[in-house]
Amino acid sequence: MSQFASQPTSTAAGTVVLVPGWLDTEETLRPLAQALDGRSWRTIVISPQPSDGTVSLEALAEQVDSRLQAILEPDAPFMFVGFSMGGLIGRIYLQSMNGYRRIQRFVTIATPHRGTLAAYLFDRPAMREMRPGSTFLSRLNGDLSRLAAVPFVSIWSALDLTIIPATNSILPVGMSWHILSPAHAFMPFDPRVHRAVARAVGQVSPLV
Repeated sequence: MSQFASQPTSTAAGTVVLVPGWLDTEETLRPLAQALDGRSWRTIVISPQPSDGTVSLEALAEQVDSRLQAILEPDAPFMFVGFSMGGLIGRIYLQSMNGYRRIQRFVTIATPHRGTLAAYLFDRPAMREMRPGSTFLSRLNGDLSRLAAVPFVSIWSALDLTIIPATNSILPVGMSWHILSPAHAFMPFDPRVHRAVARAVGQVSPLV
């Protein structure tokens, strides 16, 4: 598991936690983190491993929880941004691990909230969980009350050929922002996505 913080994290005021997705490391979200740093946010990237689908999403969420306990003050609030599988990891933390008590705003980028047919390409625990209609997703989406209680934005692209169908990034709670980014893997690097994330978390005043 990797983590970097561009500024000290002794306080969580203005803190944005970013979690990447399948086969990713912290480098995937470094451009987004730097874009938010430029707007005076404290950014922390946590990359639970292995990210190749060989362990369950719950196990990865437990890594995120453990790391947050180690680097942030107890009960300190923060914003959460998850890319792809990282959004599902964040939802486990929010919905099942009492993260809703700490998360001020929750943002996902190209996350298969209702699954993706691409998950059938690999027979691995996390991939089975991300298949449409899986027991995991049925349970996660069966009660959205805690997610609905937190300001939530899902950013997605109709050109996403990894989330199939792309509209499976949309849930009946929160807001759905469509950005016509050319590919799933490009979205964390897309300046339009960076601006959208900054807008989403910016409704909580950044550090000055």
